[in-house]
Amino acid sequence: MKLRSLLYVPAHLARFIDKAHQRGADAIILDLEDSVPAASKLSARQGLADSARKTGQLGATIFVRINSEADLQFDDAAAACRAGAYGLVVPKVQTVEGLDRLAAYLAPLAHELGRDPMPFICLIEDPATVFDARALAAHPRVLGMALGSEDFATMMGAEPSPDVLRLPKLLVHMAAKAHGKLSFGLLRSIADYADSGAMQTATIEAKTFGFDGATCIHPSAIPFLNTGFSPTEAECDWARRLIAGADKAATENRGAFAFEGRMVDAPVLSRARAILAKVGRDGEDG
Repeated sequence: MKLRSLLYVPAHLARFIDKAHQRGADAIILDLEDSVPAASKLSARQGLADSARKTGQLGATIFVRINSEADLQFDDAAAACRAGAYGLVVPKVQTVEGLDRLAAYLAPLAHELGRDPMPFICLIEDPATVFDARALAAHPRVLGMALGSEDFATMMGAEPSPDVLRLPKLLVHMAAKAHGKLSFGLLRSIADYADSGAMQTATIEAKTFGFDGATCIHPSAIPFLNTGFSPTEAECDWARRLIAGADKAATENRGAFAFEGRMVDAPVLSRARAILAKVGRDGEDG
């Protein structure tokens, strides 16, 4: 399953839902939270089954971003479960206990429906929780992590500039990677989608740091997210040649070996294998 690009779609607006499957995103996040006005939240929730069917018809993975308020969160999650969404995007996550409660609430419903439990993507949106991100990343239901840039900056009394967001995004990123979870985001706000050059540069930077993909709020970002978070042919070629060199070294009973002017050991070999794992054993995208 690829999750390079995750497109937010307001779950109450048919004109966006009807076209979302054509945008080429790896995943669609049907949003019940910030992009939906209070008066439309109930109807958006009630329409999830139809929205999930429409947006997933070409194979995109479907997530639902639920609300954080207690009087909405569990009903949102249950509706997403019944609608067949793959997973939840859980905003304003603060405690492991909160994730436990949500998982426990959904368990009997998933069993009743005969479906797999839904994984969670956690949005960290306040300064205190950044420092607790490792504990959240360790939760067994957590698939991935991301920093909610706009809410985080607001709580800091700051502007959501790349300089402000860089450190907290990297801290959440490292927490996710420490537990083998996916990490989503660019080292800037996705709200600045109109600056395509800056967004493309940020995608390349994020990939260099090991981010797996990013959310977006406008379909114009999808092509360069998909391209930017995919291994290049040059990277695949390097990985294949390095692995061939490792195989030769193994027949000669050597652990480390020289490759293109540098010594290669197990971590570098693991990185090469991870590159090819993203595109399949034959090196083809798919």
